[in-house]
Amino acid sequence: MKKISRREALKMAALAGGAVLIPIGLQNRGYAQFGGGVVPFTLPFRRPPLLNPVRKDSTTDYYQIIMRKSQVEILPGRTTEIWGYNGVFPGPLIRQSKGRRSVVRFINELDVNTAIHLHGMESPPQYDGYATDGILRGYYKDYVYPNNLAATYWYHDHGHGQTTRNVYMGLAGMYIVQDNEELALQLPQGDYDVPLIVQDRRFTSTGLFDLNTNNQTNVMDDVILVNGVPWPYMQVANRKYRFRVLNASSSRSYRFTLSTGDNLIAIGTDGGLMASPVNTQELRIAPGERYEVIIDFSKYPIGTQVELRNLPLPSNTESPNTDRIMRFDVVRAETDNSSVPNVLRNIELIPESAAVRTRDFVLDQINGRWVMNNNGWDVNRIDFNIPSNDVEIWRFLHPVNVGIHPMHLHGIKLQMLDRNGQPPLPYERGWKDVFYVGEAETVRVIGRFGSQAGRFMYHCHNTVHEDFAMMSQFDMGQGGVNPTSARAKPLPAPPL
Repeated sequence: MKKISRREALKMAALAGGAVLIPIGLQNRGYAQFGGGVVPFTLPFRRPPLLNPVRKDSTTDYYQIIMRKSQVEILPGRTTEIWGYNGVFPGPLIRQSKGRRSVVRFINELDVNTAIHLHGMESPPQYDGYATDGILRGYYKDYVYPNNLAATYWYHDHGHGQTTRNVYMGLAGMYIVQDNEELALQLPQGDYDVPLIVQDRRFTSTGLFDLNTNNQTNVMDDVILVNGVPWPYMQVANRKYRFRVLNASSSRSYRFTLSTGDNLIAIGTDGGLMASPVNTQELRIAPGERYEVIIDFSKYPIGTQVELRNLPLPSNTESPNTDRIMRFDVVRAETDNSSVPNVLRNIELIPESAAVRTRDFVLDQINGRWVMNNNGWDVNRIDFNIPSNDVEIWRFLHPVNVGIHPMHLHGIKLQMLDRNGQPPLPYERGWKDVFYVGEAETVRVIGRFGSQAGRFMYHCHNTVHEDFAMMSQFDMGQGGVNPTSARAKPLPAPPL
């Protein structure tokens, strides 16, 4: 057989529709068809490591995270190069209290430019992770976060044109803010309040990540990871657990259900607790969305195994075992003092009559670019300025019966009004920042703009679409800080 050169191999990969090996090589991609060789539910569940502050004062907790390459074992017996926050995959968990400020220093030891977005946090523009506000190798930046709403957030790379690759390589982690009102509800806490970061990945025969954007359309892979573990099993007690579920996949949405047919109890959305719990047998979650659910294992005898499964969706490409997420093994009896109250939080619905204007956004693909209202990303174009405290309705129109666009707004929380004229799904009724816009759907959302003056981005959270131009920006209020006004600085850094 004729050997091909590395240059010829790269050319063949490009012609094959956007396939990229990370790191680039000539590994056997057929291995990816077998789910990395992993048998589901044979690897133990693990939690992301908790990141402790390096110091505290009366108002602020100070953290440090180094972005660096690391070799980790994801597939048994193989090592995978990741680009990780503190070299772990996924990144460390930050838990904070509402009202305490965070300063998080990010140091870049990678060979790529990075920008950090604390997704969902209404951060000042200069700390929001603006796409061109990058951190070069050998630089650092201190991000300041207000922690003004108890909710489940996540931090991830937002570098212009490279978000898919950088997040795929591992630059993602969960960030949780709690308050006294939530803790007083006696929902499951401590060890029973569990992060679930769900992602799909594909691997080469040697265990490297194998990114394929399918000709700049989507990333649909065959290994489902939970907190970086392929199809794990989790040993649980016969009691209630609270799961904070984050879809950190590039393009894949999920439709969760329990193998027993029992309900998931949804209690929270992107913006924190809902008004009241919602019992649902299915829960759909798009890239970037977060939902909080209670699973009550007290109804199952010791020895019961309960699978969290994934039902098909039209937008997904299915592979063997992508219909499975993880398994819960009920192994012990414990006293359960937690509860799920009928009222979780007071949420004031914004009446449609309060809106002073409606904006339409037509989502499409033109000449290979993903666009909104025929426009792609242009750093020099500001689409509009929204006066402080104006209430607006945004209408997302997806006229094509193929694919989805999870639409994400920075700097604001909104509420969904309807989808194709019908009420939102019961578990979508809360404060949100990502909205599932499905095939041939029109979704309307409403929000009060201007709580944080400045320039913010909005985009599709299929990160492939975002990287290939489906992103734009708007100004809120007057006199806001320029989003690139607090540039990263060269190392060495002074002590925090």
